[in-house]
Amino acid sequence: MMRAMRLPRHSSLLLVLFLGLAGLAPEARAYLDPSTGSMILSAIVGLFATVGLAIKTYWYKLKNLLLRRPPRASQPADAMRAPAAGEPDRTAHPSKRPS
Repeated sequence: MMRAMRLPRHSSLLLVLFLGLAGLAPEARAYLDPSTGSMILSAIVGLFATVGLAIKTYWYKLKNLLLRRPPRASQPADAMRAPAAGEPDRTAHPSKRPS
């Protein structure tokens, strides 16, 4: 059986100590060249794109759940059935269709 994970009793003390030491850190005086700036910018743009896609995906799932509509199928029902005898296969690539 799994037990609930508990934080140590002194976790608030550790947090205060960490924040205090971080505040006392000396100034870095580091040089960031232009490629570092563009790398940071592209990471931020990628983060926004990822968050936007996740919101879009879950928004439509939530909307379908609230409106009680089944999710749309990716293909129509006619495209999923097998072609009848003598009917051309329309799902195959044109170069691979029999003549």
